Amino acid sequence: MINNTNFGAKNKPRQHRQYGGQKTNTPKAQGLGFFNQFHGQNKTEKKDVLKIIPLGGCEEVGRNMTLFEYDNDIIILDMGLQFPEEDMPGIDFIIPNTKYLVGKEKNIRGVIFSHGHLDHIGAAPILLEKLSNPTVIGRPLTLALIKHKLEDYHKNSSKTLKAITIKSIRDTINLGKFGIKFFQVEHSIMDAVGVIIETPAGTVIHPGDWTMERDKAGRPTLDYTHLRNLRQPTTLMLESLGSLNEKRTGTMEEMYKNIQNILANAPGRVIIGTFSSQVERIKWVLEAAEKIGKKVALDGYSMKMNIEIAKELGYIKISKGLLIDIKKVDDYPDKEIVVICTGAQGEENAVLSRIVSGEHRQVRLRKNDTVIFSSSIIPGNERSIQRLKDNIYRQCDNVIHGEIMDVHVSGHATRDDIVEVLKQVKPTYFIPVYANHYFLKEASNLAIKNGFAKDKIFVPDNGSVIEINQFGARVLEQKVPSDYVFVDGLGVTDSQNVVLRDRQVLAEDGMVVIIATIDSHTGKLIQNPDIISRGFVFLKDNKELIEDLRHKVKKMVVESDPLNWADTNQIKNNLRDKVGQFLFSKTEKRPMVLPVVIEV
Repeated sequence: MINNTNFGAKNKPRQHRQYGGQKTNTPKAQGLGFFNQFHGQNKTEKKDVLKIIPLGGCEEVGRNMTLFEYDNDIIILDMGLQFPEEDMPGIDFIIPNTKYLVGKEKNIRGVIFSHGHLDHIGAAPILLEKLSNPTVIGRPLTLALIKHKLEDYHKNSSKTLKAITIKSIRDTINLGKFGIKFFQVEHSIMDAVGVIIETPAGTVIHPGDWTMERDKAGRPTLDYTHLRNLRQPTTLMLESLGSLNEKRTGTMEEMYKNIQNILANAPGRVIIGTFSSQVERIKWVLEAAEKIGKKVALDGYSMKMNIEIAKELGYIKISKGLLIDIKKVDDYPDKEIVVICTGAQGEENAVLSRIVSGEHRQVRLRKNDTVIFSSSIIPGNERSIQRLKDNIYRQCDNVIHGEIMDVHVSGHATRDDIVEVLKQVKPTYFIPVYANHYFLKEASNLAIKNGFAKDKIFVPDNGSVIEINQFGARVLEQKVPSDYVFVDGLGVTDSQNVVLRDRQVLAEDGMVVIIATIDSHTGKLIQNPDIISRGFVFLKDNKELIEDLRHKVKKMVVESDPLNWADTNQIKNNLRDKVGQFLFSKTEKRPMVLPVVIEV
């Protein structure tokens, strides 16, 4: 365990009084200057404030996007997507809300991408276009993945991309009044990079997603102490998804050794489920398979695309004959086959799920297959993965995952890693980000327990505005818009709540369609009302209920004033209300009632 350290003691700013009346030991005059500055009494000083605004990633896993605003300049870090939750039927994914940037597009000096995972680049095709295509900055693989996403979204749209490639970790880039530098980080995809954002008001240190690889003795293999020397005050924004994780995973060397042994000793085929973006791990499996004379089939559109991009960039070299088409796996003995596929999170339509459910066209699970889960569980996917594991165990005798053997090294840090980075960097302020709120709060508690000053920690929500300068920092009471923006087919909207509510009603209680055909002159029924039920009750098993409903509708029409039928909307509303009440009294269900009035 790392000893308690007062991380903030060395780097105290001249004044750190928190807006809102917290105590300070600084001279009264400095406190008044800070107060005046944030209240606009000194207009010259007011510009010297750095605003940090997370638009996503601080209340969920995914949708990562953060704005940094200084004077009239804005830069953005990441544009990620979030996958839909169980109560969002029909939604493809969710992206950050950019209402705050409406009218400020011309002030955006650049968009920096920390790495190429979808929760950091997935919203780029939509948002870059929406924000008038600002300049993007990233490492080669990250930019290549973004270009491919743009082409998927709109053909030839990547030609409009204005890109600056980070060729070296020592590169420096000026974006308006922002100075951008970089530092090395470890994560589960190639070309991940940490970002340093320098302004006259202070410096932000943001590693994006990160982990801390350690040697066999448990010592970190990367050192971040050089980040102590940046312009003060410094603010460390730390991805905190691992703030509850006390388990130290195995090293990369141990994981590779375990997978190599599995490949060499498996009694039949080896099927590895992993993320399509785990390019480095897939590269290693390809190399290991080649050494022992096995053939590898990749399956999953995104996985094949990512490996092809890495191959074009020279990150992966694939010998001729090593890769085979998934359609040809049965042309070779089982012991010679390795299948690497997507779907280790239990996604319904992903490759591994289709193999397990028997819906895959070429691959069926066999008793002597070995299935490896080489990925960590994304919070929220536990039930889906458990169901997938159950079904695999029913069909296959050899299932290996992280609870049995180290076959995956997480790309996210542990509690000790968070403490270690705080100890090394000694920032003035600490902002935990990129996780659900309770993870962020636990990271805050962890820092406090290890000596970090509580009044120097800010736990933000999406839309929070944090202001920092040489005199202090505060969180504004007013937030910027950060509501969900849903992507549903070709539609992109933040007004999908009504549609989602209707879908939830349909999923829970179904719907009933009432079709009444009437004479347009007399308002009388021409025939008995038709009743259609979908997801409410099975008509053949509930004939009595349906006949009662038909009689109810017929009686409503007969007893109504024929003149009222001239107002079709009024009679629809009447039918909807009365039928809804009747069905609830009979079934205690509230199906969606859709009345249709046909005038003949």
